[in-house]
Amino acid sequence: MRRRLRQVSSLRATFTVSFAAVAAAVTVLVGFLSYDAAARLVRVDQQTVFAEVVQDLRDQVREHPLHPGDFASSDLDHDGPLNDIIRPSRTDVQVLGPGGVIVDHGVPPLPVDGRDRAVAGAAEAGGLMEHKDVDVTGDRYRLATVSLGGGRGAVQVAQQFSDTEDLLRELQQRTVLLVGAVVIAAGLFGWWLARRITRRLVRLAGAAEDVARTGRLGIQVPVTGYDEVARLGRSFDRMLGRLAQSEEDQRRLVQDAGHELRTPLTSLRTNISMLRRIDELPPDAREELVADLALESRELTDLVNELVALAAGRSDTEPVRRLDLAELAEDVAVVARRRTGRDITVRATGDTAVDGRPTALQRAVSNLVENASKFDRGGTAPIEVVVTGPGPTDNPAPLTSPTSSATSAASGASATSVGSTGSTGGHAPVRVEVLDRGPGIGDDDLVRVFDRFYRAADARSLPGSGLGLSIVREISAAHGGTPFAHPRKGGGTVIGFTVEGAQGLD
Repeated sequence: MRRRLRQVSSLRATFTVSFAAVAAAVTVLVGFLSYDAAARLVRVDQQTVFAEVVQDLRDQVREHPLHPGDFASSDLDHDGPLNDIIRPSRTDVQVLGPGGVIVDHGVPPLPVDGRDRAVAGAAEAGGLMEHKDVDVTGDRYRLATVSLGGGRGAVQVAQQFSDTEDLLRELQQRTVLLVGAVVIAAGLFGWWLARRITRRLVRLAGAAEDVARTGRLGIQVPVTGYDEVARLGRSFDRMLGRLAQSEEDQRRLVQDAGHELRTPLTSLRTNISMLRRIDELPPDAREELVADLALESRELTDLVNELVALAAGRSDTEPVRRLDLAELAEDVAVVARRRTGRDITVRATGDTAVDGRPTALQRAVSNLVENASKFDRGGTAPIEVVVTGPGPTDNPAPLTSPTSSATSAASGASATSVGSTGSTGGHAPVRVEVLDRGPGIGDDDLVRVFDRFYRAADARSLPGSGLGLSIVREISAAHGGTPFAHPRKGGGTVIGFTVEGAQGLD
């Protein structure tokens, strides 16, 4: 239980961390790009405005011979060149007289060094000295000194950029906080989403562990929804159902086999015990005892062989290939004529080619023919094998009842079919029928003739294991078909199976 919780918690943690990591990466990238673009625009804009102010000042002093007094801050009507500098850029202006003496202090006062004094004493108007980063009372400024010419002095223009950087830092902090909030929200949403997804996986894992721990396959797996997890749950539920059915079939086979094996084994033990006194028996009794032993050992061998074939079921590894059921039925008839001495005829109509396993289908047809000859002992009418397929130009509907196709005219009485009736694909099945003139099968027995080890009351004295028709059912089902049995008009039985047609087997 703890291991399962650790696995689920790990899966939830993986979902949560992954979701939060993706959200964080996207948010950080968007935030960084947004901040970088905003900071770049603000800085470039501030530098552009300052450069334009400095250039306008240089143009003014070149065009008009100005003196330091023209830039006095005491201009009452505010129409001097000083106001042209201050208005657009909110800059700090300081005026220097000849020799770099400060005539009008800026607010705050700006520093003056030797280079600025040299510019103030320059003869040419518009000379420029720039300071990109100057500390003024703890704040950072851009500073430019423009010569008035003729040694009359200079004008210093400064722009504070530390407040812009403070604004950008505040923007940066807010961006970081936003990124953190988005990451936390993404993590919480990822945890909720992971919990919602893994809740059904927890139930599925619990069902699997219950099956592994208890061995019970009848556990119902609760499934809701239509997504991939729901499909997995439904597939797991169907798998458990198939495994439970397979386990039940195996258990029933073992029980039935044990029951059927007891009779010949008991008879063998009885006859073997008689061998101890064989010298005391008359010759006729000896011959009868030996014949019984041979017959019982042969029946026991046949029963074991049929059990092995039945247990193999659909796990047959024989490759699938294209074959003609009519030709296969003719081969079975040749062998059966030699064994039984009976007249066996084969009739075929339509396209009887299918994709199938030759040995398995041959065994199914052979079991039907042997069953007919066994129950029609001493009969003189031929045993008929009819193979019917769709015509070359027909488009027949799937089989819907055991009396359709070639036997519909021949039956005229009650019928039964075991398993699903009809084709599993879009093509008509090929139908194999064996018709005899034996005593027939009672209505009560028709529904059970294909059950394992089932034998009608009037057939229990005849040799056989009761597995032949069960093997026919398994082979037919493995080829997408279904077995059927019903009385034959005029006496006897029609018994057979269908095989899926042209599309073959998966």
